[in-house]
Amino acid sequence: MSDLLTLFKTFLRVVETGSFTAVAAEFNTSQPTISRQIAALEDQIGALLFQRTTRALTLTDDGRVLYEQARQTLDSVQQALGSVGRRRLAPSGTLRLACPVVFGRLHIVPRLSTFLARHPEVAIDLIMNDGFTDLVEEGIDLAIRIGEITDPGLIARRIGTTRRVTVASPDYLAARGIPSRPADLAAHDCIVYSRLATGNRWAFSGEAGPVTVAVSGRYRVNNSEGVREGVLAGLGIGVVPVWHFTDEIASGRLVELLTAFEPQPLPTQAVYPSRRFLAPKVRAMIDFLAHEFELDPSLSAYGSPVPCAESKIG
Repeated sequence: MSDLLTLFKTFLRVVETGSFTAVAAEFNTSQPTISRQIAALEDQIGALLFQRTTRALTLTDDGRVLYEQARQTLDSVQQALGSVGRRRLAPSGTLRLACPVVFGRLHIVPRLSTFLARHPEVAIDLIMNDGFTDLVEEGIDLAIRIGEITDPGLIARRIGTTRRVTVASPDYLAARGIPSRPADLAAHDCIVYSRLATGNRWAFSGEAGPVTVAVSGRYRVNNSEGVREGVLAGLGIGVVPVWHFTDEIASGRLVELLTAFEPQPLPTQAVYPSRRFLAPKVRAMIDFLAHEFELDPSLSAYGSPVPCAESKIG
């Protein structure tokens, strides 16, 4: 069994790197050794895994099927070993944690003192960035992301719910009027967040069902902090997570609009690479944030428990 797992590991890395030579360097061995391991695996299953040319390696149909099965097998083995290890090891070491800028400032950083007090052997290296950082390339242990995760190489655990609202400043509304339905947004300056997957198309749900409108404005930004400050400065109407502006809406500094047409909520997810061993420090942070967010109505499904099952993406 151990020999087969070794062959699976070699096969997965060849698929992921596209090169026998690169895997040989990674495993500190020779290219012919990697070739022999792939040939041995092909002999065991009785099928060709790669079409080889002088320029590239291409997975066969059988190779694609085996890739998914082999990856799931290795993930299961790593999870089993991790479960045993977690009973023996306390969280320790530096945790490299990535999160969006505004979410990190408002809801991660204020909670870190509690986490660090509970786990004195852990240090935090926080990377705040609205872009989708390559976790493996950047050495990230854990990322908090808003929205669906489509990368098949990642594991995602839902730890909260992000409700979104439509908001504007009183000064903007006094000058431009108040929209009563999504179609009215066409006559307004809307703040377009360029990193949003749907771009300038905003989707709402109302009594009559879903409705999507194309919006535009003179202020477009690729950073969530820029969206937040733009709304507060009266540059236009924004569709934002409610946790951006909990205090500002309650105080009247901002006005919530189109309350009968709420944008689709998004999952808040803890994401980590599937091929890595899940260290106790990572598991501890995921469990901590899931509990914290469940108790916060602005971060959960109106205060009700959120699903926390791990899921393989893809």
